[in-house]
Amino acid sequence: MPTDLQPAPSQTFRLDVTINDLLKRSASPSRPLARLSEAKTLPEPVFPQYPKLLGSDNFIPHDFRKQRHWSIPHIYRHMHGWMFPWMKSRVLPGHFQPIIAYLFVEWKCNLDCHYCWAFNNKTPGMTEDTARRAIDWLHDTPCRVLALQGGEPLLRPQFAHKVVYYASKKGFWPYVATNARLLRPDVIDRLADAGMATFNFAVDVVDEKPGLPKALAPIRRYFDYLVKKQYSYGYTVFLNINITRRNMDDVVRLTEIAREHALATDYHVNESPMMEQPQFKHADENDTFLRPEDLPKLDHLIDWLLEKKRQGYKMLNSAKRIAEMKQFARGKLQEWNCRAGQNTLIIRTDGSLAPCFPMYTASHDWGTVENPNFDSQQLREMKQSCQPHCFSTLNHIVGYCYDDARVIRWLLQQAMRGFQGVTNFE
Repeated sequence: MPTDLQPAPSQTFRLDVTINDLLKRSASPSRPLARLSEAKTLPEPVFPQYPKLLGSDNFIPHDFRKQRHWSIPHIYRHMHGWMFPWMKSRVLPGHFQPIIAYLFVEWKCNLDCHYCWAFNNKTPGMTEDTARRAIDWLHDTPCRVLALQGGEPLLRPQFAHKVVYYASKKGFWPYVATNARLLRPDVIDRLADAGMATFNFAVDVVDEKPGLPKALAPIRRYFDYLVKKQYSYGYTVFLNINITRRNMDDVVRLTEIAREHALATDYHVNESPMMEQPQFKHADENDTFLRPEDLPKLDHLIDWLLEKKRQGYKMLNSAKRIAEMKQFARGKLQEWNCRAGQNTLIIRTDGSLAPCFPMYTASHDWGTVENPNFDSQQLREMKQSCQPHCFSTLNHIVGYCYDDARVIRWLLQQAMRGFQGVTNFE
């Protein structure tokens, strides 16, 4: 019997057929952002802003065994990115109060991970006009976290540099999710100099495997530079690891590498597409999707991760969420407080909006930059079907945060430690 991660043989997606058809064949399809008579542009970044921080010989020594110290300006910047927007979203009227926006600057990618449907190399990248209008619009909302997404968002490093520079000058907390194949030292310096707050380093294996090209070994030099320079520029790094049936031993190795370098980790259970994805060329007979015979090994890995979390390993996932991976892999439906379309959203390359990653290719009209059209009733009805099939780490964390007592307790813990690194939000 197929698990929730394995669609029935008659379909290649996990969402209920009725809601899939409704979202993919909407009577009122989405439209791109309307053009202006004169397109806007992004300002040319000043580089370097911090010339003393440039160069491979200019590392600030840090003992990875010791706690990282955050200065008051760094603490305030994190609060400005996360805490203050959360507070605003709790007190301002209306159900749409975004605090995190995913800006899809690209829908192309330089790699072909066999489990990934989230790219199409025929789709044009975002224009400067769309990027600037998106940032200006978001600035009038509580949102201050801006995540550059793809595809691979560093396919055009000069464009990414412009976006990060402009967003940072507007008071945003930018981060980028990247497979790091293009994250050369000069790109790291430019993005960090412009104000990048976090690098989400997506990696699945140590040495490249067929169908799993997001490997550490080919880019180990970039990784070492990125980790060392974070103490100069003040950004953070975490490893984003997707658990498939073919990399569970690598998940252990990558977790230990992260521990050696005092990095946090973020884990996902490999999922087939939630919605129908006609462009996904590896949909059939995919050898990365979990199968029933893989579940005992998955259970053992999850137990190992939970033990390491108890030992103090830095993990973005809560212990409860890691434990729930066992249930999720067996198709046992769970409900959680998904806030997509309320406090999180995605901005497609053409400026149209959607509530979350799995809905990127939906044709339903959720509006555009400057003119959002998220309807609370439509979202509520949709989530009754899609929420149990989704294991979004960040959306789950955001939903977890919409418990005021829990957040207040966590902030008090932070304050007692001088805001110096309480990483477990349990």
